[in-house]
Amino acid sequence: MTTKLPAPRALLFDWDGTLIDNWDAIVHGINDALTAFGKPVWSRAEAMEQISASQRDSFPRLFGPEWQRARDIFYAGFEREHLAALTVLDGAENLLKAARTLPMGLVSNKAGGYLRKEAEFLGWTPRFRSVIGATDAPADKPDPAPVHMALEPMAIAAGPDVWFVGDSGTDMATARASGCTAILVRHKAANPAPIPAELTPDLSVASLAALMDALAEHL
Repeated sequence: MTTKLPAPRALLFDWDGTLIDNWDAIVHGINDALTAFGKPVWSRAEAMEQISASQRDSFPRLFGPEWQRARDIFYAGFEREHLAALTVLDGAENLLKAARTLPMGLVSNKAGGYLRKEAEFLGWTPRFRSVIGATDAPADKPDPAPVHMALEPMAIAAGPDVWFVGDSGTDMATARASGCTAILVRHKAANPAPIPAELTPDLSVASLAALMDALAEHL
């Protein structure tokens, strides 16, 4: 693989669909809410496409004025199984070990409290300088605010020498909005929605192992 990317000073990762798979718990939670509101339930692929945005951005559109009740129903279902359903994706452990000399952070649209609980459950919290989830920053992805918040403890400014790694159009939009290098991971657990042409990544890889190879060129 030939990569013509800036050498990274820092790595920022999305969470669900990028390093871990927790979509079974998310689908159960969202379908509980949809059922309570008399709406058709979603498949996994439909859920991934519909709720890549954070809840405060997506639920008002989906559920209208009662979106906070839908949120509470969602979390009642999600919380029952989100740790038991948590699966580390192939290559994630090796990638994080290989990148340990670089400062790393998580930037997710999962609620910050749940995101930190899952990272702690896996024993991964010490690997990240920052763990930023939905509502931690003034706005959520694709707004650049959570990227800037994640980089602040590293004393690094957002720019091409920060690689933003994700699996969705929302992640690529976040990278573009913050001026970071956009890395798209298209493994089996990734969000299946097509990436718009205007959000074409700087690098697209089929696996985290392939990303580790690309990163090795710069370490």
